[in-house]
Amino acid sequence: MQMNTSEIMEIIPHRPPFLLVDRIIEMDEENQRAVGIKNITMNEPQFQGHFPGRPIMPGVLMVEALAQVGAVMILKDPKYQGKLAVFTGINNFKFKKQVEPGDTLRLEVQMTAFKRVMGKANAEAYIVNDGEKVFAAGGEISFAIVDK
Repeated sequence: MQMNTSEIMEIIPHRPPFLLVDRIIEMDEENQRAVGIKNITMNEPQFQGHFPGRPIMPGVLMVEALAQVGAVMILKDPKYQGKLAVFTGINNFKFKKQVEPGDTLRLEVQMTAFKRVMGKANAEAYIVNDGEKVFAAGGEISFAIVDK
């Protein structure tokens, strides 16, 4: 399954400039694994101050982008439509490579546990340029499904 930005915005409430996923390029039928793409451009507001003369995507925004891919994956399930997925934890996250304008981020989220309305997922971001895939950041995110 693939989704464009308009289809993503039908599922999660995030809007620019805080919508941090451009496309979903893979999602399994069981809503257990999803892959999204975020194209990093100099036009994004965070680069005005992070950092002038040396723009670097903040790590917290990489984590948020991964969480948005996970939210799309979970909220695509009809029983959770109209709900919100909110953070309950970020564990063992590592940041290995700086992400800069011009990079493409591949955002991979794999569900590891889910019970009722609480879940955990392994989340990894890779820089994918010119066919090369380099680990940028990753760890575990946990979430809860709540009413809007």
